[in-house]
Amino acid sequence: MANPLTLSLSSKPYVGRFAPSPSGALHFGSLIAALGSYLRARSQKGKWLIRIEDIDPPREIKGAAADILRTLEAYGFEWDDSPLYQSQRTEAYQAQIDHLLTHNDAYFCQCSRKHIHAMGGVYDARCYQLSKPHSSGAVRIVNRAQVAEFNDNLMGKICVDAHFAAEDFIIKRSDGLYAYQLAVVLDDAYQGITEVVRGCDLIEASCRQLSLYQTFGLTAPEWLHLPLACLNPGFKLSKQNHAQAIDKQHPQKSLNAALAFLGQAPVEVQGSATQMLAQAVAQFQLSAIPKQSEILIGS
Repeated sequence: MANPLTLSLSSKPYVGRFAPSPSGALHFGSLIAALGSYLRARSQKGKWLIRIEDIDPPREIKGAAADILRTLEAYGFEWDDSPLYQSQRTEAYQAQIDHLLTHNDAYFCQCSRKHIHAMGGVYDARCYQLSKPHSSGAVRIVNRAQVAEFNDNLMGKICVDAHFAAEDFIIKRSDGLYAYQLAVVLDDAYQGITEVVRGCDLIEASCRQLSLYQTFGLTAPEWLHLPLACLNPGFKLSKQNHAQAIDKQHPQKSLNAALAFLGQAPVEVQGSATQMLAQAVAQFQLSAIPKQSEILIGS
């Protein structure tokens, strides 16, 4: 009998997700990520889940999580299951870290950014080599997997710098907050995600996440990274850059603009947002999405 963890994407029910952080309102770049993941999941007759990545309180805005869900509803998105909140998963993150520390697969590090800059910008694992290890600080993974390449279902073969791939990266910050890399891997595995659809700003991070999947003995999902909406080269729309929130009252124009950005045919705007999405799913073409990391849009 086949091990269910080794089954390929094609033989498993498709499960996708959209995972915003509650650091502000959804903007056009967020809509592209939500729409791309939704169209991909529904075109595969799969599930589409929502995860609120709320484990960085200093960046979060009160009420943003509820506003994100209301915005998704206004745009016709319908998700399966209840939204998962990362803030409710911290015991699982800490249990994994405790296991790693116990088995010498992670260690504490007290090196500052200034120290790492002096190393040439890539951490050299010096805290792992101490005769008397630190008992506090950030926690770094012993990165034995060192994944440097993977296949993206839109962008093709992706390769990252070998030094970046080999670095012992942080899985828990010195301020006690859990790192994105750790949380996203454990949560995607927990939710049974079979393909991660998101923006190209996270394409290099996929190699680090793949290293964690190998370290934890988990089967990784497939990957599909979408172009980023940028006002200028290298300057993506983001909450940190104060991107304008999308209009909840009149979603039709923004939906068709996001479809055009993804290379998809326009849909009728006379009906509801839900009807627009249903039409978009029916005519979705993965091959039409531009195979580029960013696309400049007008301000």
